[in-house]
Amino acid sequence: MPKRTLASTGEIVDVERAQMTDEQRAIADSSKGKPIMAVKVYAPFQMYFEGEAYSLTAVNETGPFDILPHHHNFLCMLVPCELIITTPTEVKRVKISRALMHVKAEKVTVFVDV
Repeated sequence: MPKRTLASTGEIVDVERAQMTDEQRAIADSSKGKPIMAVKVYAPFQMYFEGEAYSLTAVNETGPFDILPHHHNFLCMLVPCELIITTPTEVKRVKISRALMHVKAEKVTVFVDV
């Protein structure tokens, strides 16, 4: 796979991967091992997290639950909790007071403070 160095950061990136859609990346990464999904957590004026993740843990009125890659389409309101996002490099925690979660086609979107 062709690689290049970004002039701004010096980071070496895979050219083909940079041109893939989120769904194509999820399929490519799942063939290498763990499947991934695209996760975006944001409020009207703030981005809390945007990136790839192996899982997301949250709480709704019925209790705690996990979202994993290949999850069925899903929509729910979240109660005050701490979102736990497990990425390939770290575990990110985001405290929320209320939010709307939408899961569709390997993408998880959490709208905070709605």
